[in-house]
Parts: sequence; C-alpha cells; structure tokens
Amino acid sequence: MPQHPPGQPGPTGGRTGTEPVLARSALGLRLVISSVAVPLFAAVTVLLSIWASNSSETDTPSGTSLTVTAAVFGVLTLIALVDLVIVIRRRSRAREAAREARRRQD
Repeated sequence: MPQHPPGQPGPTGGRTGTEPVLARSALGLRLVISSVAVPLFAAVTVLLSIWASNSSETDTPSGTSLTVTAAVFGVLTLIALVDLVIVIRRRSRAREAAREARRRQD
C-alpha cells in the first residue's frame, strides 16, 4: 500500500481538512449560550404548562398541543442543563491542569 504524504487524504487516514491539530470546543461560548438557554427554556416550559392547564377544549391552540410544546421545551431545558454541567466540568479540569503545569514548572 503506498504511503501518502502527511496531511494528504488517503487510505492511511491523513488529515483531510484545515482544522487545527488540537482543535478545541469554544467552551466560553457554550457557557454563555447554555446559561441563557436554561432559564429561558425553563420559563417557556412553565408558561406553556400554565397556559395548557388554563385552556378549555374549545380554545385554540388546544391544551394537548400546548402540553406537547411544553414537553419539548422541557427536554430542551434538560439538554441545555446537561451541556452547562459538562462545560463547567471541562473548564474546571482545564484550570486544574493549567495549575498543575505551573506547579511543575516552578
């Protein structure tokens, strides 16, 4: 099997894009987005739930559609909350690794 030069696509699994070798997620941006999304989605979930409980059978939108929409926003709240926890843990680990690296240098 012929060898491809580094960085060239081929059967040897070389890099195929221009991404950095050590690409990292934008944790700061994810932290901001999740911090905004969790309370926003939670508030929408509560408001839709209240609206659904106060609606009658003849109202439009129906109580069922409001309940389903509230459930969807509830799931989005949970996803944003899980992402927020993951981001906080990753940032904490990164800070601890940086402290450890500084200790080793001293």
